[in-house]
Amino acid sequence: MNERKQHIMKFLDSGMRFDSRKTDEYRSIVVDESPNKNAEGFARVKIGETDVMVGVKLAIDKPYPDKPNEGTMMVGAELSPLASPEFESGPPGNEAVELARVVDRGIRESNSIDQKKLCIEEGEKCWLVFVDIAPLNDDGNLFDAAALAAAVALKNARFPKVEDGKVNYKELTEKKLPLSKLPVSVTVHKLGNHLLVDPTPEEEEAADARLTVAVIDGKLCAMQKGGEEAITTEETEKMVDLAIRKSKELLKYI
Repeated sequence: MNERKQHIMKFLDSGMRFDSRKTDEYRSIVVDESPNKNAEGFARVKIGETDVMVGVKLAIDKPYPDKPNEGTMMVGAELSPLASPEFESGPPGNEAVELARVVDRGIRESNSIDQKKLCIEEGEKCWLVFVDIAPLNDDGNLFDAAALAAAVALKNARFPKVEDGKVNYKELTEKKLPLSKLPVSVTVHKLGNHLLVDPTPEEEEAADARLTVAVIDGKLCAMQKGGEEAITTEETEKMVDLAIRKSKELLKYI
């Protein structure tokens, strides 16, 4: 155990965190839903100093052969060096791929988007939903900030006008995406015997494992584990219970 982790664990053992928060306490959350002229849906979420933008773009393409009567969704993330010195320029690395997959899984497994209503002409035309995640500053807990921003951006997205088979992105209609309730994701980190939410970068680095839990109406709809160490069944249950409880606080932002 390195010196920093020992120091963090010493604080946690005494019931404290470096920034004086409780283990189950989020930093301040700010959601900006202002429209963006370059996206059909947009949201910017700040959790503490962590700052993430998500844009939703809509395009018409051909359905996948195995799902000729459905549209689809794709989630991507770009981690710029401007957001953190830990990120590097170039093609998406493992961190970007994992962030996109975690956000994608929560939305997809919740069946929030009615894919069949994205179909325009069976086997020929459908709407594709692109969710692009762009962190502006990483100060810990990108997973929850990105998932929250994605949910808000999807909620606000409007279809562009289609004229003579061509999409006019300069003019949006009032029609929104066919959505049911959207999931709320909470990532719980395990440090020794302690479970905590909304970690700082130092706490993320020191964590033994993490579990991102997507929740709808107080019910689990998706999970994804991260970190090198295993977690027991009992620990998993405690992490899920904590995530479900904290999801109620995040739900008000969607």
